[in-house]
Amino acid sequence: MARLTPRARRFLARRKGVLARLALWSLAESAQAFLVGYAVARSVDEGFLADDPRRGLLWLAVALVAVLSGAPVVRGVFAQLAGLTEPLRDGLVRHAVDRSMYRSARGGPGGADRAAVSRLTNQVEIARDSFAGLVLTLRSFVFTAAGALLGLLSLHPALLLVVVPPLGGGLALFLCTLRPMAAAQRRALAADEALGHHAAGSRAALRDLTACGTGPAREREGAALVADAAAQARTLAGWAAVRTAALGVAGHLPVLALLVAVPWLRGRGVSAGALLGAFTYLVQSLLPALHTLMTALGTAGARLLVVLDRIIGPMPDAATTTARTPANVPAPPPSPTAPPPRRTAPAVELRSVTLSYGVHAEPVLDALDLCVAQGEHLAVVGPSGIGKSTLTRLVAGTLAPSRGEVRVFGQVVTGRAAAELAALRVLVPQEAYVFSGTVGDNLAYLHTDVTREQLDAAVRLLGLEPLVERMGGLDGPVRPTELSPGERQLIALTRACLSPAPLLLLDEATSHLDPATEARAEKALAARPGTLLVVAHRLSSAVRADRILVLDGVRAECGTHDELLGRSPLYRDLTGHWLAGPAPRP
Repeated sequence: MARLTPRARRFLARRKGVLARLALWSLAESAQAFLVGYAVARSVDEGFLADDPRRGLLWLAVALVAVLSGAPVVRGVFAQLAGLTEPLRDGLVRHAVDRSMYRSARGGPGGADRAAVSRLTNQVEIARDSFAGLVLTLRSFVFTAAGALLGLLSLHPALLLVVVPPLGGGLALFLCTLRPMAAAQRRALAADEALGHHAAGSRAALRDLTACGTGPAREREGAALVADAAAQARTLAGWAAVRTAALGVAGHLPVLALLVAVPWLRGRGVSAGALLGAFTYLVQSLLPALHTLMTALGTAGARLLVVLDRIIGPMPDAATTTARTPANVPAPPPSPTAPPPRRTAPAVELRSVTLSYGVHAEPVLDALDLCVAQGEHLAVVGPSGIGKSTLTRLVAGTLAPSRGEVRVFGQVVTGRAAAELAALRVLVPQEAYVFSGTVGDNLAYLHTDVTREQLDAAVRLLGLEPLVERMGGLDGPVRPTELSPGERQLIALTRACLSPAPLLLLDEATSHLDPATEARAEKALAARPGTLLVVAHRLSSAVRADRILVLDGVRAECGTHDELLGRSPLYRDLTGHWLAGPAPRP
């Protein structure tokens, strides 16, 4: 609000000519309001009650002419209004473009300014229309009220004593609500936007949240945002109720007060015509203008302040373009509470696991048995859509089997708490999740107690050094929209390498990496203490594994590369497409 006031003064000061012409047309509207009530009073007192109907009709004709003169007055007002609204619109468009270009040039958070289109179209038009409505209603109320109050004074000063107090009291009560109600609208809008941003982010990162075990924490954040949005909406509704009460006081109490005060006014010499003229001023001029003013200020006025604040907001400075705000960093995963893995139990064990996406649907996996030893490196291959990602979701505990049992280190994963699952395994999906924060924040997300030496070692091991150096080191900011899919995958793989969980699941998590980078990453992850299960994007990835699981939709085959070449036609076919002849081991 403080930022807008000097701008508004400068804007109006440069258009004194337009304001003067608008005031002249408004004076005609003031004279119209004065004549309507005055002519009605004189038609009664000097005409009909004085047995002079011709004089009474003449005064009524004057009132009619005053009413009809409103049409050219409104036309003149609208002609001058364009001299205010169109320059405002042009100025807002220029400012919105300058702000967007400035932010893009400085490389602000999140990359390009995606809200620029909204500011250039919808928000600018809202500002122009709201400003035009406010100018019309405020001008109309000031000059109509001046004409009507002058008319009441000319009829009898005692009428002002009855009408002005309730009218002024209701208006004052209404004006007192403007600032807190505008603040409540801003908070409600901010809470709504925060909730929408949280929902969109959660939907986009659903698989990552589930895989990392951070779903419950994200859910608690969402619940807090919902509660805040509801509280802000209740506050806004409370101020709206006060505004409605003010409208009732100013809109109905003056008429009631005038009716109650009729005997008192008659005793002080107020004529019947003057009373009828006073009612005319109230019903035809004052109260309609006041009602329109309150409605416009309560809706268009508050909306204009909010929209202008967003369009004319300060240019982002250098600090905001590089500093990381704590709100951008998601909550760390819940503390591991799972029972310690049993050393003698297999890392992964599936017992007659069947999964169907529907009662009558063909099973994606049918009575699958699988046992992966601790420390083993297993690759999963097969045609697209055969169930490879489904298998990783079953092992990760994010999907429950239709029949059978899935165990990880001897623990049944179905129905287990997210914190316990996070302590057992890490799932890295194909669409890697990277958030706005520092490089170190992203890499240490699954291991908050990691040391700087461990971070540096993991960066070197997975070949992340050039990317980290380009982003300004481990304390440099990460802007996800500026990273390629391969760079996001490499960050996610380094994060997984640092995780203390003993089982690592890669669901085509290297699909955007070149073969050399993929080989380096997988060798580093295989050397990590624990078990590695990889859904292979390339057959070279499968050849690097200790064993390979082939899913072909009929039955599963598991063995080494050489064993599968002898007994799996599908694997031989996949190998033939990879290269002609036996694949050399890397």
